[in-house]
Amino acid sequence: MTTLKTLLRQGPGPRLAFLPDSDSEQIAETLVAFANAEGGTVVLGVHANGTIGEMLMEEEAEGALRTALSLCRPPVLTEWIQEQTPAGAVVLLRVERSSELHMLADGRALMRTGSENRPMSGAELQILTANKSMGDFETSPVDGAHREDLDETMIEEYLEKRQQRNPRGTPMPKDKLLAQIGAITADGTPTVSGMLLFGKEPQIYLPQSRTIFVKFADTQPRGPEGSFGYGRREEIGGPLARIIERAWRVIWEEMDKKAIVKGLQREEQIEYPPFAVREALVNAVCHRDYRLRGSSIEIRMYTDRLELISPGGLPAFITVDNIVDEHYSRNPRLVNGLYQWGYIEELGLGIDRMIEDMVAAGHPPPVFDAKSHRFTVKLYNKKDPSRIVPQWEQNMNERQIKAMQYVQNNGAITNREYRDLCPHVTAETLRLDLVDLVERGVLLKIGDKRGTRYIMK
Repeated sequence: MTTLKTLLRQGPGPRLAFLPDSDSEQIAETLVAFANAEGGTVVLGVHANGTIGEMLMEEEAEGALRTALSLCRPPVLTEWIQEQTPAGAVVLLRVERSSELHMLADGRALMRTGSENRPMSGAELQILTANKSMGDFETSPVDGAHREDLDETMIEEYLEKRQQRNPRGTPMPKDKLLAQIGAITADGTPTVSGMLLFGKEPQIYLPQSRTIFVKFADTQPRGPEGSFGYGRREEIGGPLARIIERAWRVIWEEMDKKAIVKGLQREEQIEYPPFAVREALVNAVCHRDYRLRGSSIEIRMYTDRLELISPGGLPAFITVDNIVDEHYSRNPRLVNGLYQWGYIEELGLGIDRMIEDMVAAGHPPPVFDAKSHRFTVKLYNKKDPSRIVPQWEQNMNERQIKAMQYVQNNGAITNREYRDLCPHVTAETLRLDLVDLVERGVLLKIGDKRGTRYIMK
């Protein structure tokens, strides 16, 4: 369970706020801002630096929260946790992302951005209103579907993966859990999210949930002989986890691969960094607008690029300019389901790494093309050998980069010289930095004791 100590290490951010005083208006503003975004935790009675603020008796905290909730339209659902510290009690208020749009009694609609609550513009409000209804769509029953239309194998697989991720979680009856995550209604009817995650044949009820792969033999939509057409076309169906697996398999089969020999080692070079492709694929499946019935996810492979096209524009307040820093899930239940499956590891970090992996491999950064009705990720395979970042260099910290630059300029580096480069770092930390570079085969240690120095291997 998350503790106050852990929260203080994280500091204020998109999903964490510290309110040292029992100001009902501030509490209400933060609750609304979290509910309209990705949810979060409000810490009452403590400053972000850990200093205890206004001492809150339990009755006072409850009174402040009641007043705050009365200022929210509609009221925000919260989970109350009280934690004792040596200086007194603090209260943690957990807020889930809401499927409704929340406003304050004075008519303001707030959104959490970074560590601040800010008013939404008219355009943002309009977009968010449209996207909030997606939460209701996820939990709406699928017409004509029955509990038997869900695949027990997929459900068991999900339960196993979920237990692995949450080993301390309390197991519960299967259908009770399915109802809790919004996969079935109270009477056992599959919902849209339940059918997409666990359906035997989801495309019978939701034909738009299929994915189409097409490979062209040119930079334009042409076939093998130069005529307009394609070389390979695959229609991929099934529940979302299977779509991701099958689509990845097809892309892998069609990617160019070549083996090169470095020293005595055989190394396989792949046309696109696997993580970048998988991240773009998972994002397309997770975040597309499944209300659009006439469109499917499309994967188009050209000779110079790979395009992944997802129906529906960017959700809520997300734009091409802030896509790296801001996060918003159009389909939170699908995202959580695929997270439990292991397809989403670090929420919000995938785009960053996609860019890093493409650039590290010598390719241009991904191109994001947002239209009102679709979102496209383009990965270009224009590899420039001079731009390739060696694997060992990709994982170096800033101190190690300084050390490597020193070695390149001076031929070698000693422990004393490294300490002069990084005067505010402990000698033990710097020693471990050099040991790490030696173990990775980047530097070679020469000499002993005071005569030790490190050179390029």
